[in-house]
Amino acid sequence: MSKRALTKYLQELPKEELENQVLDLYTRFKAVKDYYNFVFNPKEDKLVEEAKLKIANEYFPVKRKKPRARRSVAQKYIKQFMLLEMDPALIAEVMLFNLEIAQRFNQVKRVNQEAFYKSMFNSFEQVVSFTETNGLKAVYQSRIQRILEMAWEQEWFNAEGLDRILHESFTQ
Repeated sequence: MSKRALTKYLQELPKEELENQVLDLYTRFKAVKDYYNFVFNPKEDKLVEEAKLKIANEYFPVKRKKPRARRSVAQKYIKQFMLLEMDPALIAEVMLFNLEIAQRFNQVKRVNQEAFYKSMFNSFEQVVSFTETNGLKAVYQSRIQRILEMAWEQEWFNAEGLDRILHESFTQ
């Protein structure tokens, strides 16, 4: 259904039926419920703290013994926050936190899986691009630089690629 057809259909519906459809969507689909909960009660700081706790739990678990170290958990939150159109500074905060906690984990327990470093490369590329696009480059430049320096200290095989991403971004 096109947006035009949907608009026409919605305009023809009686108010009560439209309200019932929205309530039905709210109860059936978690994404709709999340959206309305955010719109009417945007506790962005609380959502960011919750995301940070879940991300940290991936690397330093509280209830289980073995860390999972999945980037996908952070990516899920970042994607959700972008869909909700949260403050870009808060989204950047979560992106940077993900990289920083992964580096802390790597300091404690050296990761030998290439997939981990490729994943962190993608996260680094994403945060550099995101901060540049949203005019946050100057605000987060020092944290991004520290992440790069830590990658060199930890001898990441792709540290040179991270360096290239940062220098291409900051020289533009």
